[in-house]
Amino acid sequence: MQNLDNIELLASLSAEERNAIAAKCSWRTFRSGELILERSKDSHDVFFVVSGNVSIVNYGISGREVTYATLGEGQYFGELSAVDGGARSAGVMASSRCLLAALGREHFRELLMANPAIMMSVLERLARIIRINDDRILDLSTLGAVQRVCQELMRMAEPDPVTANSWLIYPMPTQSVIASRVSTTRETVARVLGQLTHEGMVLKKGKTLYLNDKSRIEDFVNTLAVTSGQTPRPER
Repeated sequence: MQNLDNIELLASLSAEERNAIAAKCSWRTFRSGELILERSKDSHDVFFVVSGNVSIVNYGISGREVTYATLGEGQYFGELSAVDGGARSAGVMASSRCLLAALGREHFRELLMANPAIMMSVLERLARIIRINDDRILDLSTLGAVQRVCQELMRMAEPDPVTANSWLIYPMPTQSVIASRVSTTRETVARVLGQLTHEGMVLKKGKTLYLNDKSRIEDFVNTLAVTSGQTPRPER
């Protein structure tokens, strides 16, 4: 049965309420690598990721792909166009085989108006996106490629629930995905990860990258800034 029980945004609703929303959705399966949404298109549905993964992408003038984020099962996308009625601000590609449920703009807006907690969750998510993009714009304007890779690793890292004062990234994105996020090459990402690993600042096990000493990585970024004549970045 097609349902939205694993969608985080809808967790506060009852099973009956989620089923009612599911009945208003159109459902579609996408293959890995298939285009889901194209930038600038005039569509306004919100998509719930019922299974699989998708990547939010854009392309520069040269054609280089820039990945903004990867979303997995239980997450959603497309809310910006649903809120303001504008064209899509980015493209979306299937990173794996995925099942999506698309909810029309009017139904989504009704959901927000009827559920203030869900509306606040959407607003908080939009605020986070703005803050992250502000940071990335600043990084592109002030940091070299090696520093940008380090900043992205620290941005993705979350506290290790097992080891105190340790941070981790799970699942660790591919080097190509990280490169596209910070506008550099996969080779640069590989070189940075190799250096950080050699100096004991990170350790990769399976799909997890452990940041053993986040403060040392921050010092490393600032040291590069000093040696290149940049102003050291303050802690965020």
